[in-house]
Amino acid sequence: MKQAYLDTRFSTEKICKPLEVEDLVVQTCPDVSPPKWHMAHTTWFFEKFILQQYDKEYKVFESKYNYLFNSYYKTVGNHWQRVDRGKLSRPTVKRIYEYREYVDNALTNLIDRQLNEEISKLIEIGINHEQQHQELLLMDIKHILSLNIECPAYLENNMERPENTSSEGWLSIEPGTYEFGSAEENRFFYDNEGPAHKRLLSSSKVMKAFVTNGQYLDFINDGGYERPELWLSLGWDWVNQNQVSAPLYWKKTENGWKEYTLHGEVRLQKDWPVQHVSLYEADAFARWSGMRLPNEFELEFLLNSERISSQPNCLHSINKNQSYYNLWSWSSSQYQAYPGYQPYEGSLGEYNQKFMCNQFVLRGGSYATPNGHLRSTYRNFFEPWQRWMFSGLRLAMDTQ
Repeated sequence: MKQAYLDTRFSTEKICKPLEVEDLVVQTCPDVSPPKWHMAHTTWFFEKFILQQYDKEYKVFESKYNYLFNSYYKTVGNHWQRVDRGKLSRPTVKRIYEYREYVDNALTNLIDRQLNEEISKLIEIGINHEQQHQELLLMDIKHILSLNIECPAYLENNMERPENTSSEGWLSIEPGTYEFGSAEENRFFYDNEGPAHKRLLSSSKVMKAFVTNGQYLDFINDGGYERPELWLSLGWDWVNQNQVSAPLYWKKTENGWKEYTLHGEVRLQKDWPVQHVSLYEADAFARWSGMRLPNEFELEFLLNSERISSQPNCLHSINKNQSYYNLWSWSSSQYQAYPGYQPYEGSLGEYNQKFMCNQFVLRGGSYATPNGHLRSTYRNFFEPWQRWMFSGLRLAMDTQ
């Protein structure tokens, strides 16, 4: 347990290591948090929910941090507003690293002194929580760096194409009743992944490969962003209000389309999977294609058909057939509780339950997802207009 905790904490700081101190304090839009905030918030989580509850000798590092670095847990007090996180120049980055070290020392001492089943479960949640923030960090870092005129690379990489690990084509689903969700007692899963239950699926087929940049470019060239009949009503409003005409990080130049990646700006590669699209865009593309988005259970069925492989070194999806877990796949399913859902006890019940409104489920994982989070039952969720996450899309169609 102690080593897993320390490894997770080290990984977070490793993600931030290539950045300059100026990069760590920037907030480029309401969805994006400064990397400094992520490092502090994940530390606050361990301090608030474990050290303050179970270590009688623990002295809080700084009482104001409960206000500054609480994200959304209303039951533990008021908090600084998300949209204003980038306004804080203090505490400094240096001070946040001191905070992390202080909490690390206290928590590892607690593990050595009085680790029990209850504390172990909370530490496990905390570890998985911080791992979620590691992907969020890369999402936010990409957005922060993309707005620089120099289009700097987060990491240098030659972006060589990996070998295929899955085939093209379609996966057929026979009509019937199937079990979905997680019920494994010996493996961590979030409360929103359970309980396991049965669902009736109709006859359908799901695309194995991701939709590519080239296919999406055909949609653009066919006036996809100018045809209201292709869009959900709210999606059409979103397109016009925000003057959206291409996926996030695409840029049209006199020399053709370019795409910003964590490895710098590159010429748009038509055979790479399209990514950073919203639910609205994914749905419009599916309608333009004469198909539909798969629901989350069709995607879980698909994900169960492939062995999970380790993630590539490249922080970009460059092969549509590389892995089912190479990008998050949008589903048509609204995010809601399974039958018999039981949220975490206490304040941690806010972790997932209260977001089950006006959000859509994505399944799979991405090249930025920690390997321990790659599982078929994992339910990611975002609002339909959001697209700074590593999202892609597959198509589905009814066969009966």
